[in-house]
Amino acid sequence: MQYADVTNRLAGLGSDKWVLSAAANARIRAGEAIINLTIGEPDVPTPDSLIQSAIAAMGAGRTGYSNGRGEPALLAALSDKYTTLTGRPIGIDRFLCLPGTQTSLYLVLQALCDPGCEVILGDPMYATYEGLIRASGAMPVPVSLDPAHAFRLQAADIAAAITPATRAILLNTPHNPTGAILRPAELDAICALAAEHDLWVISDEVYGNLTHDGAVFTSALSNQAFEDRVIVTASISKSHAAPGFRSGWVCASADFCTRALPLSETMLFGSQPFIADMTAAAVASPPDLATAMAARMAQRASIIHAALDGLAGLHVHKPEAGMFALLDIRALSHDSQAFALALLDAEAVAVMPGASFGKAFEGWLRLALNASDDATREACTRIKRFADSYQP
Repeated sequence: MQYADVTNRLAGLGSDKWVLSAAANARIRAGEAIINLTIGEPDVPTPDSLIQSAIAAMGAGRTGYSNGRGEPALLAALSDKYTTLTGRPIGIDRFLCLPGTQTSLYLVLQALCDPGCEVILGDPMYATYEGLIRASGAMPVPVSLDPAHAFRLQAADIAAAITPATRAILLNTPHNPTGAILRPAELDAICALAAEHDLWVISDEVYGNLTHDGAVFTSALSNQAFEDRVIVTASISKSHAAPGFRSGWVCASADFCTRALPLSETMLFGSQPFIADMTAAAVASPPDLATAMAARMAQRASIIHAALDGLAGLHVHKPEAGMFALLDIRALSHDSQAFALALLDAEAVAVMPGASFGKAFEGWLRLALNASDDATREACTRIKRFADSYQP
């Protein structure tokens, strides 16, 4: 039997990266008491006010077809949000509403890339980025993120990777897995480089509301001089504790949205109106939930740092934002998956191996910050005990 080449391009780039998470969940279903620090889900359930908003919309008959761009109330809420964020008018013609950030990035890359194109991105990277790029026929070009620069992507490193085939630069700020936030000067340098080479800048900003300890997030859209080549994606999955509702968007130039609309309509022709109504309510509300969640996660990052940094050959990188802390295990092992699997077997603690996020992250682990403070402390106790006696 014959298959499309995309199935070969994506082989090993889906659930294979989440072996540790799947193993942990299987043990939890079997009744084992696993401390699961693998997945970056919010640490609270979806607010009842948002659930009731969706229920009310369904009760009001908001269950029919939508249009390809998005429901009017949601487009208006997004326009207000980004007008406030950038300090200049961002009209409703600059948005496309889709089911989550993942689908939004898929649409963007399909709209921009032809087979043989290249997309430059930081390494480590979120686990699905390579698959999203390869699905379009383009090739990912990873650029190592240097811990000496706090894992912030630098324009000079991007410049060294540009070729005639380069079509776009994919940013993630705040960054998963490192929690790094690109500074305004760094964003301007990257966008200026993109302008020099006529490249697109795609920025995944889903963690923008989850900054820690007074850190300041700047959107790639902030500088008006570059707005025609910048495309931002985000969603309510993290900021509003609503990952299962799959509600996100693209913010880009009006021209991009017009050109990409037929592709969006070919993919799904509109999201659910009742979810759009709920999303409009979420986007229009103050970021209180995200602010409180970020404070709890910053506290847990501090717990991990105090418990593990400099002990048993381990070092901790505290994030500036997001849902993860990083654990450097290179003094003990350069096989992060083997280390993580052994940790799960020996101590019932599940973490993500750095290898799931790129070659440059081998020898690191990603620890989610969504377990309770007590569970986080217990996980640290077990990790140190395991590291003290680890023999590869």
